[in-house]
This record gives sequence, C-alpha cells and structure tokens, in this order.
Amino acid sequence: MQYRELGRTGWKVSVISFGSWAIGGTWGPVEDDESMAALRRAVELGVNFFDTADVYGDGRSERLLAQLRRDLGEPIYIATKAGRRLDPHLAAGYNRENLTAFVDRSLKNLDTEALDLLQLHCPPTEVYYMPEVFGVLDDLVEAGKVRYYGVSVEKVEEALKAIEYPHVQSVQIIFNMFRHRPSELLFEQAQKRKVGILARVPLASGMLTGKLTPDTAFAADDHRKFNRQGEAFDRGETFSGVDYDAGLRAVAELKTMCPAGMSMVQFALRWILMFDAVTCAIPGAKRPSQADENFVAADLPPLSDAAMAQIRAIYDRYIRESVHHCW
Repeated sequence: MQYRELGRTGWKVSVISFGSWAIGGTWGPVEDDESMAALRRAVELGVNFFDTADVYGDGRSERLLAQLRRDLGEPIYIATKAGRRLDPHLAAGYNRENLTAFVDRSLKNLDTEALDLLQLHCPPTEVYYMPEVFGVLDDLVEAGKVRYYGVSVEKVEEALKAIEYPHVQSVQIIFNMFRHRPSELLFEQAQKRKVGILARVPLASGMLTGKLTPDTAFAADDHRKFNRQGEAFDRGETFSGVDYDAGLRAVAELKTMCPAGMSMVQFALRWILMFDAVTCAIPGAKRPSQADENFVAADLPPLSDAAMAQIRAIYDRYIRESVHHCW
C-alpha cells in the first residue's frame, strides 16, 4: 500500500481507501458479518482511511466502523458526512442546531469523542455561499467534537468555492474514467491550497468493473435500479451520470487495452492514482474478495502515456458530450 498526505492534517492515508456506502445499504443485499470481514481484510492490506456517512443504512456503516476500531485497538481514520438527513434537503437546514445534532448522532454511532473528518454531504449549491455554515464547522472544531472538516460535492464549481474557506481540508468528488473534468482546474487549485482530494464513485457504480451487461438485474433497493434518472438523488451518483448502454460500449473498448495482469477494477483505480492531486480513491467492498481486488491496485505499475491518451480518447468519444458540462 502507498500513502499520501491528506490536506494539511498531517495524516498519511492509504491511496486506495474504503468507501462504506455499499455496506450501509442501497446497493442490494448486504450481511454485516461479511461486511466486517471485508473491513478487516482492508486493514490487513494496509488501508487506514474509511469513508462513511450518517445516512448510509441510517448509521449502519458508522456502527460497523466503530466496531472495527474497537476490534483493532489501533488508530484508523474515519471520515463521515452530515446534511443528507434533512428532509426537505434545503440550504436553510444547514444551520447550527441541525449540524450539531447530526454531529452528536455520528459521535454516538462511531463511539468516539471527536470525529476525525466531517464532510458536508453534497449540500445545495447555495450552502457554499453561506460563510456562516463554515463558521459553525469552525465552532464544532473548537468545541472538540470535530478534528477537521471538508466537503463532498456534486459539481466542480462547488468544490472551487468550498476551497476558498481556509479550514476546508478535503474535497470529495466523483472522479473516474467517466468523469475527467475535476482534473482540468480543480486539482491545480486544490494543490495550491493543500486541500486533499477524495475520489469517490471510482468504479462508476460498478460499470468500470467490466462485469455489468445489458441483462444485469439490480435489486429493488439498489440505487442502480431506482436512481437512473435521479429519481432519489443526484443522477450523477449512479453510473456517474452516464447512459447505461453508452457506458457498456465505452467499457468494452477499455477492456481491450487493460494491461496484462490487471483486472478492469485495478485498471480503473490505477488510472485515478496517476493524478498526484488525488489523495485517495474510495471504492466500496461488501466482501473480502472485493477488498483483495481493490487494494492491491495501489502497488501496480503506472500506466503509460499512450494508455492515458487512449483512455481520454474513449472518454471523448462516448462520454464527454453528455457528462462533462453537467458536473
């Protein structure tokens, strides 16, 4: 495993880390025993950073991570999120009372006195223009409930605004072979400000695993079935906003250039790590076998310049027109 510094925290975190949305829910059936086995396997492989949120299984994944930390008896970094419990999810809800209540609930779920990293959870764009919200986060740090904070965003524009606030340590954003735009301006600005980048949805909701087909069936509680057009939350969260059939065509071409000795999963993750501004990618894993495949990608050789150019050409041909301007 390789490690990179996260923002200005002084932490060195695993470049392939663990995203725990899938072990919380909305990705089909999941068993806690198997989830815990995947978490323990990740630690064995050198993972020390875990991303979660209070709404993943209504706190389920936070509680699993609390159990992991108790079982290990050694430090790991756990990032969680707040804001999506709001109903309706409006900018006005990002106030002192609600944010404090969300933090207190996560502190209980994670069985800790202070959250390692708190992230605003894809709030409405207006929130990034409300300095009082970031003042509340500063107060939560001063109160000892939060060590550091960052943001999880949908759009590059939101990220660029967020990093103007001096104490934002990290930006979590969708970045993968189907989402190139963050690398064009955001990465440069984040590096200048020493802000970490957490690359989420690194496998485009499983599309970039190369295992999906036109006939793949998804469970009723899987967002890949019920959120194709953004019916439940932002459309970009499901298959990175890419049309399913177009994504399959692009993956078919990517498969033809996948280096020998790499799976498509590892190819997709290794591509992300080619960008120095990225602190870590955070794929999910519901089973130990998925952890094995994900986390060895950190130690694979770099991709060639020719491969990087070819990936960009595939993006330009199949994806750019429908996705690039949206997020």
